[in-house]
Amino acid sequence: MLMSSGDQLATLLYESSSFRVMKAGRHVACAVSGELIALEDLRYWSAEHQEAYANAEFATQRLLRGA
Repeated sequence: MLMSSGDQLATLLYESSSFRVMKAGRHVACAVSGELIALEDLRYWSAEHQEAYANAEFATQRLLRGA
């Protein structure tokens, strides 16, 4: 199945309280689970690790795991 450009993964620059879209797309992948997160639903990320997380539990897992 062909994907439109809107279905591609976005590339983001994660900042401490916001993010900037560097490459257009509708989703990012959770760094822990791999599940897709719609940009409008993205609430958890790490500016330090430049990663997105699907929920607070995954963000906490990553924080506890460390670098």
